Amino acid sequence: MSSRQLSIKLGRGFYPERTVEDLSKLDRWFLDASGRLTAMLGGRPVRFERLIKRVNQYQDLFYLLSDEGLNQEILQLRQDFLARDPDFSLFCRTFALVREVADRSLGMRHFNVQLYGGYVLCRGMVAEMNTGEGKTLTATLPAVVGALLGLPVHVVTVNDYLARRDADWMRPVFEAFGLTVGIVVSGLGPAERQAAYRCSVTYCTNKELVFDYLKDRLAFGRKPAKSQVHLKKLVGADQATDRLLLRGLGMALVDEVDSILIDEARTPLIISGQGDSSYQAKIYQQALDLARQLSEGEHFTADQLQRRLILKDQGKARLAELVEPLSGFWKGKTRREELIRQSLTALHLFHLDRDYLIKDGRVQIVDEFTGRTMQDRSWEQGLHQLIEVKEDCEITSQKETLARISYQKFFRRYQFICGMTGTAREVGAELWSVYRLKVITVPPNKPVIRTQLPSRVVRTQDAKWQLILKHIRELNEQGRPILVGTRSVEASEVVSDKLHEAGLTHRVLNARQDQEEADIIAAAGQSAQITVATNMAGRGTDIKLSEAVRQAGGLHVIATERHSARRIDRQLFGRCGRQGDPGSCELIAALDDEILALYQDRWSGRLSRWLVSDRPRRKNLIGRMFANYCQRTTERRHFKMRRELLDLDDMMADALAFSGQGE
Repeated sequence: MSSRQLSIKLGRGFYPERTVEDLSKLDRWFLDASGRLTAMLGGRPVRFERLIKRVNQYQDLFYLLSDEGLNQEILQLRQDFLARDPDFSLFCRTFALVREVADRSLGMRHFNVQLYGGYVLCRGMVAEMNTGEGKTLTATLPAVVGALLGLPVHVVTVNDYLARRDADWMRPVFEAFGLTVGIVVSGLGPAERQAAYRCSVTYCTNKELVFDYLKDRLAFGRKPAKSQVHLKKLVGADQATDRLLLRGLGMALVDEVDSILIDEARTPLIISGQGDSSYQAKIYQQALDLARQLSEGEHFTADQLQRRLILKDQGKARLAELVEPLSGFWKGKTRREELIRQSLTALHLFHLDRDYLIKDGRVQIVDEFTGRTMQDRSWEQGLHQLIEVKEDCEITSQKETLARISYQKFFRRYQFICGMTGTAREVGAELWSVYRLKVITVPPNKPVIRTQLPSRVVRTQDAKWQLILKHIRELNEQGRPILVGTRSVEASEVVSDKLHEAGLTHRVLNARQDQEEADIIAAAGQSAQITVATNMAGRGTDIKLSEAVRQAGGLHVIATERHSARRIDRQLFGRCGRQGDPGSCELIAALDDEILALYQDRWSGRLSRWLVSDRPRRKNLIGRMFANYCQRTTERRHFKMRRELLDLDDMMADALAFSGQGE
């Protein structure tokens, strides 16, 4: 993090942020190509041996100091950051001090590989660190450096639990350097949020951070010029400035960077106000009744992967016939076709216990990547209201979009950005082409001794569950804890029912039990414990093993189907074999699993011929090949969707530039 890296052009507006240059299609093509090359060759290695040697030299000195002497060193360090540009020597001195403070205040001493990871982050890169390697402690190194440089530091994580836990856990380290720590989670009022963002280091979730940024845009007329801000101050009309929540987009340290910058980047974040409430329950109910009379294939086509539905000409003609007896609203051709398209989307592309839950009589969206519900979020353009009618819930009013932004556009506005994750290699090219983030792999502190068993792909769901139950029973009798991973709430409850029928005691962790997450995870490593979990169990928390469990072979992880990305499978498997612990993992899938079933039409003839064979090894090989094909194709489609959203952002910025409203 040199002065050269920080000397960037600031955007117009009321606090510092970076201006993102517009790229031509040719420029973007070259960036994509260079990103693929970087991902293939690996990032340029940083000076690991030199770094560790220099930090240890300082460490030998600091270890002998009294607490008072250490405080004097910290005071001198703060003065040095103000007096000169940071260099390699100052970084090493800072790292040694942070390590010594963490050792004295937390009883946790940074491993050499964590120092290496911290240096990668300070260079503005992504540190790929194996699950369980201590990313929370590693983050203190660049966060202290950024805060001492005077940047507002935002440590961005995936949920409220991790934001609170990490902030409270690491607070003594920051306070030893005279830095303050804030926490931004759901449920806070404006004054509490403002106070949290005024702190030196703020732990927050990605969604809360982006929505607070959009609120600031709305409070100040979206994107005013600096002259407008100064003019308001001169005339005493700076109440909007006083209401601003953030104090600038200085440094973003993104935990689980692949989840936030890649997986969740397919959908823009939108702030809505009270919108059109002219559609009554009767209209929505009529729309659903009409939509149920249209047939897939004949009247419309549905793309489950991209959540897109197209009403065919035959469907439009059939709809015109169906609405003939109706009057009023249904006489408008464009209006009725759009509402029927949304009704078909609600019926065929969004499913209970997969995409949403019913809680307290309300429809709550489930985040497919984290497995958590997103309270106070709703789908737009009447889709949410149609799902409410579909599930017999009270109808809420439609919303009008007031402000929107994508994750790609938001995070590229930071003056400095870096990130950590256990799984980044597969998306290294995209991280470079979109965010200019290079991926560096950090070696593990201890050798990984996890055993990955060969994947098994069987023909049907019934065969899959029989195989999984048989394997669970065998491992349970050996006293080993087992984690069964599923893609959705619905799938986790299917597994739970199967285990109940088999008489196997277990616990379930999904969006219905999100308040019990810490307790369930804490018990997941106990002898003979069976835990069934959605993606909620895959991020940020450790499963502790007893010595008896280690002797028995450690935690065993079973993935019950392929996820939409290989990285998510790797994240699940990373729950076992952490920090040198023993463990094992395997995938047991079926050809009629959701992702695989979407591609069977084009493979059905060949699969039928191959899988009628009596040769089990050949059948499993073909099944694995097909599953790999489906997963990689899904990854490419999702990448295309993210690219289309980025292009849409650029197009909207150009289209709205004349009015001065960028988002």
